[in-house]
Amino acid sequence: MRKWFLSAMVFGVVLRPATGKDAASIHLVEQAPVAISKIAPGVFLVDFGRVATGNLLLTPANVTTSDAVTIRFGEALKDGRVDTHPPGSVRYAEVKISPKGTQTVIAAPPLDPRNTKAPAVLTPAPWGVLMPFRWVEVEGWPTELHADQIRRRAAFDSTWVDDAATFHSSDPMLDKVWDLCHYSIKATTFAGVFVDGDRERLAYEADAYLTQLSYYAGDADPRISRATFDRLMKFPTWPSEWAPQMVFMANADWMQTGDTAWLAAHYEGLKTKLLDERVGPDGLVMSSPDLIKHGDIVDWPGHERDGYVFTSVNTVVNAFHLRALEEMSELAEALGKKHEAAKFLEQERTAQATFQGKLFDPARGLYRDGVGTDHASLHANLFPLAFGLVPAARRPQIARWLAGRGMVGSVYAAQYLLEGLFANGEDAAALALITAPGDRSWRHMVESGATITWEAWDQKYKPNQDWNHAWGAAPANLLPHFVLGAQPLTAGWSRALIQPHPGTLTNVEGRMPTPRGELSVGWKRDKNFTLTLSLPAGMSAKVELPALEGSSGVWAGGAPMKAHREGQWWTLEEYLSGTVTIEER
Repeated sequence: MRKWFLSAMVFGVVLRPATGKDAASIHLVEQAPVAISKIAPGVFLVDFGRVATGNLLLTPANVTTSDAVTIRFGEALKDGRVDTHPPGSVRYAEVKISPKGTQTVIAAPPLDPRNTKAPAVLTPAPWGVLMPFRWVEVEGWPTELHADQIRRRAAFDSTWVDDAATFHSSDPMLDKVWDLCHYSIKATTFAGVFVDGDRERLAYEADAYLTQLSYYAGDADPRISRATFDRLMKFPTWPSEWAPQMVFMANADWMQTGDTAWLAAHYEGLKTKLLDERVGPDGLVMSSPDLIKHGDIVDWPGHERDGYVFTSVNTVVNAFHLRALEEMSELAEALGKKHEAAKFLEQERTAQATFQGKLFDPARGLYRDGVGTDHASLHANLFPLAFGLVPAARRPQIARWLAGRGMVGSVYAAQYLLEGLFANGEDAAALALITAPGDRSWRHMVESGATITWEAWDQKYKPNQDWNHAWGAAPANLLPHFVLGAQPLTAGWSRALIQPHPGTLTNVEGRMPTPRGELSVGWKRDKNFTLTLSLPAGMSAKVELPALEGSSGVWAGGAPMKAHREGQWWTLEEYLSGTVTIEER
């Protein structure tokens, strides 16, 4: 039997399961409302400020009546009241309680058969039913309702520290986007594994990998990522491109932790995620009519595919396969399996040559959707660019083309689109897409009042979408990795790469947690580019600064540093450590 214990916290009480050292630990945190207003006789509207998944604690003040009190939980408001008929999978629930005396009672929503029974990821039964909500209506409360009488019990990952990561820039909207996305990762840890939202509470490989990237930008602890990985090994899902993302997850874990013991224990299972059973004589992955119809996904929902033409050799599926082979080679090398590393690399190189020969159209300088079609969608080009499959000489043209097309894919594909743009000289375009006007950007979510990212850009693009979907939170990892410019260069962060991509910004500062401690970066661009870097003990950094027009080198404390120009970057020839300020001029 699982044991439970209570521990006091400064801001409330935490109830959490006692778990093994390798298991993710989720706790319930009591939260006070930010506002309570009386909106009708006997009806109070309670605002907790942001959506979180939980239920309520209510403490009456010596109630002598037995009349029932109605509690309405909601993610959305309509005309100043909790929306009782919200769109799609936006959450609403109602329950009646009968408080007595001064006894504290738990008010929990009714069971929802969509997400409180297997195969959904279940939360601990002693906690009661949980659901995401920001607002609560309390009708029939016998007295005035005060803040100390109502608390939300919200479920979060217990290792998360709110201010372990920060991001501040010269663009206030970009800062709001980061805050939305960063909080979204915290708020969607309620199940102890990365799930696809509250509608189903299921783990999917694509959701898990994208969430893992953003989670590591806010919390260095690997346990919830590993718990998700283990669940997906037991309960895999069906899309063709989802399986290779298990290799991506393992590689991200390796780069984050440098833990060869965990990697070795999962290495053999990763081999089953390479789509090898579908590889044809030329090295490319083949798709049967049934897989074309039910397996190859490209993007989701389907109308976000930019008119993608499906054929028996799918460019996107093969891009995932090639990237997974390259990462498997790296993982095999990390485990000292040199023969297998060479085999994976040779398989990737053979397939890569066929990929370029059959799928690239030299007349247009673009990749086709597949063999047998001339259609060149956004997706057939963004994934090869993001995965480093495009030969270096072709990358600028494809990056410019993608930037010109705009955000014609989903919030899922946006992670990879923006990676490709940031990494290939289109950082200004990437930032513009994040904060673009219209209804296909994170600015739209912010201006719509979202406090957790959505499953899709807008309700009209996915009418059944939920409003608590971590795969929509890509800027939580993109902004630290590319705008702050901090990424692991070697496994376990013994060496970092600091390479800011400023776009149109004039200054940025922030910090992020790593397994070795806090890393902070600040930079300012005017006529010169100044960077201040603080690294934890045991970490050194390769630093590359964006080459400003007319710049001649890099200085520290008035003395020139050894640096050389590589394309658009000034690269320092010596690794830095500790706290240092350098200036390009």
